[in-house]
Amino acid sequence: MFRDRPDLLVAARCGSPLVLGVGKGEQFIASDTSPLVGHTERIIYLADHQLAVVTHDSIQVVHKDQGRVRPEVRVLEERSQDVTTDGFPHYMLKEIYEQPNSLRNAMRGRLDRENATAKFGGLNLTPSQLRGVNRLILTACGTSWHSALVGEYLIEELARLPVEVEYASELRYRNPPVDHDTLIFGITQSGETADTLAALREMKRKGHHTLAICNVIGSSIAQEADGGIYLHAGPEIGVASTKAFTSQLCVLSMLALYFGRLRHLSYEAGQRIIDQLENLPTLVEHALGCDAAVRKIAEKYKGANNFLYLGRNYNFPTALEGALKLKEISYIHAEGYPSAEMKHGPIALVDEHTPSVFIMSRSTVYDKVMSNLQEVKARRGPVIAIVDQMDEQLEKLVDDYIEIPYAEDFLQPIVASIPLQLLAYHIAVLRGCDVDKPRNLAKSVTVE
Repeated sequence: MFRDRPDLLVAARCGSPLVLGVGKGEQFIASDTSPLVGHTERIIYLADHQLAVVTHDSIQVVHKDQGRVRPEVRVLEERSQDVTTDGFPHYMLKEIYEQPNSLRNAMRGRLDRENATAKFGGLNLTPSQLRGVNRLILTACGTSWHSALVGEYLIEELARLPVEVEYASELRYRNPPVDHDTLIFGITQSGETADTLAALREMKRKGHHTLAICNVIGSSIAQEADGGIYLHAGPEIGVASTKAFTSQLCVLSMLALYFGRLRHLSYEAGQRIIDQLENLPTLVEHALGCDAAVRKIAEKYKGANNFLYLGRNYNFPTALEGALKLKEISYIHAEGYPSAEMKHGPIALVDEHTPSVFIMSRSTVYDKVMSNLQEVKARRGPVIAIVDQMDEQLEKLVDDYIEIPYAEDFLQPIVASIPLQLLAYHIAVLRGCDVDKPRNLAKSVTVE
């Protein structure tokens, strides 16, 4: 801004996101599209090292090396109700309840029943090129890293394709041997995560094809990756990610189906997976029915200072995510573990004041998780169980339980996430925390 030129603003982008709103007789500058909703329907995403010269009736964009450039004006797709609480007390609760629709949006137009597969328009690789891929690297941070862990289970089981999951903050500074037939996926809600962007740039510099799984259209990672898949989850205002996480899991499930059908997965198996995916929003709607029961449990445990979250197989990353949600918004110390690892150290933390949340979905490892639960009960630890079928033995063991619908193993993390999100939300509210804007956190992490 200039004292002697009040009609002029100059904006430059270097790293952090910058969006221009194009109006009539007025222009806007923001770090995100959300504040522009209701003011304009046309936007310009600045790229790195671009500078905008803005007056009330004009916008000129200049690149530091290329000179003046013609910016692409896009339509702002968000609506006013997308960035209001819409009658809910907090954005986070609204976004938890939006998940049936966000999952439908993630799947819309992407399930190909005729060929028993999924289809994606933005990968920018032919099926022949994708068949030549022999390894995937999924890189992400925070909640997106947890979704990548589930993606590893999904893709290795359904497609028999080796997957490695890397923290983006570590990958950007490592020099791992990566074969030429390896495909790199960056997973991010905002598309602006600095570490993920830097990791993709480093992999791209080394000649690898980079793809993004991202929610924000026009974001830095969406622009710089060679291709990718949008989540279409809609704006996520609450800092703690909920619907973007489950949409990432949904997209990764479809990606596993897609790679599976390219390789060894049968037509009949593909059809069964499509049936289960199409039923997923209904399962999540039913899971949301546990809200009142979860609030009662939150009342009971709101004073606890430590929680343990435990699960196995697909639900190990779910346990990590449940613990992260509680940490983020209630400021209670929580840790997630594979339940079998308890006896290798963490069981020393168990006492009558430390609740353990077990994800007890019926699966091939149900009996093993039951055994781990009994180990905790033998040490007088309170147990909260997330169950899809209560039985007499389990009812005698647990202190509290939350019922959710049954889902196939590969979809359990999505359904089981609902009560974990609600538990974190209600405990945080009861403790007087600001659930939408937790301390020390930001929605888009654009710094190291």
